[in-house]
Amino acid sequence: MSRKICFAASEVAPLAKTGGLADVAGALGRYLHERGHDVRLFMPYYSTIDLRGQVPTAVAEAQQVQVQLGRQQVEFSLHATTLPGSDVPVYLVHCPQLYARDSLYTNAADEHLRFFLFQLAILESCQRLRFAPDVMHCNDWHTGLLPQLLLTRYAWDSLFARTRTLLTIHNIGYQGVFPAATVTELGLDATPGLLDAGELSRGNINWLRQGLLLADAVSTVSPAYAQEICTPQGGYGLDDTLRARAAPAIGILNGVDYDEWNPENDRLLSRHYSADQPEGKRLLKADLQARFGLQGEDTVPLAGIVSRLTVQKGFDLLFDTLPGILDSRPLQLAILGTGEPRYVSFFADLAKRYPGRVAFHTGYHEELAHLIEAGSDMFIMPSLYEPCGLNQMYSLKYGTVPIVRKTGGLADSVQMWDPQSGQGTGVVFNDFDAPAMRWALGTALDLYADRETWRRIMRNGMTRDFSWKIQGREYERLYDQMAAGGS
Repeated sequence: MSRKICFAASEVAPLAKTGGLADVAGALGRYLHERGHDVRLFMPYYSTIDLRGQVPTAVAEAQQVQVQLGRQQVEFSLHATTLPGSDVPVYLVHCPQLYARDSLYTNAADEHLRFFLFQLAILESCQRLRFAPDVMHCNDWHTGLLPQLLLTRYAWDSLFARTRTLLTIHNIGYQGVFPAATVTELGLDATPGLLDAGELSRGNINWLRQGLLLADAVSTVSPAYAQEICTPQGGYGLDDTLRARAAPAIGILNGVDYDEWNPENDRLLSRHYSADQPEGKRLLKADLQARFGLQGEDTVPLAGIVSRLTVQKGFDLLFDTLPGILDSRPLQLAILGTGEPRYVSFFADLAKRYPGRVAFHTGYHEELAHLIEAGSDMFIMPSLYEPCGLNQMYSLKYGTVPIVRKTGGLADSVQMWDPQSGQGTGVVFNDFDAPAMRWALGTALDLYADRETWRRIMRNGMTRDFSWKIQGREYERLYDQMAAGGS
């Protein structure tokens, strides 16, 4: 059955992106639209938005709308565009005083106002468009107050009488915690019974916790992560709220956009290949070696890293392991990323210490990201935690064997190679410590030395299907369940 879906996200690829949320919003929005659902994406109209040459049009019904933001009135206007290369509708909330910033997210004193307006604007726009969603799909803390607003400030409007709220957690480490004084500032104190007393006693309001308390259903981006966030170790202080819900969080693994990430037709690669015709991968490895100044035969294993360089990604495990591996085993490394200074320094120093064997490109470069995925033999993702992760699924499709820690979406998408059954798609280790990391790297290098085994692992991964055609159906089933009154 066709559903009306209001999809609220602070970022949508390719218009604006800092992480996986944007990829999900863009790709899932396309999938739902192709399936015949009336899906409408809402996001702020940032000054840094990449419209790919499109010119948004003003929505006549929602121009110069005045909303009460605490003690002040703020004006927004709604503009409409589509996802590039599609006719998926995207509505942009235009308010230059709040969104004309150098970055999507800030540490400014009005950050709470920026995203409170965004949520009010979504509901005000739905009213003016007479769009009655079956499901209000909220994403992360930036939209965590939408369930509360529907139960309070907009409860009078019969337009939303049948609207159910779904809150998807993309990373529970980011929660939108603001001083308790903002409760009064935003007028949220009119219904104190809906506010978490524990947070208020600590002098805070936690937008993500409020969403978890009041949303009709909660999901997250992999089955394993859905379990991990209900534990003290993985819940970042919200595990008690998740465990107290009548229905558990639902884990739906993110899908991969194979229109963008597929070695058979990747527009950013000079050559193409497949599981049945893999020759192009060897040639792309040579291209990658030349591009990064890596020297040596193509028989030397080449490991890639494309990542934000943060503590979450687990690169602390490489400090005491990579130098020893490089000193004792044949290995090349191609690294692309930016982030915390200590990781940037580590990889930069490693490149200086092992010239011709280790290359580090700081920053992010889309073409290089695709070349590393295609040209590498293996891909390193030792995450401390990983809600879903996409690079390991890209790697599988590109025949680049992932080396991952067993956590979150990595655990759900990569299976340890089993020589007895011939099944498995990568190397998976459990413990977050240097010995486990050293074992994983050594095991990968040993497997690589057996070319027949390595080709089998590559093929196993390349034939896995993590497309949105598979994963999107899980969301459709959840929407149907919610619309029928379940969660």
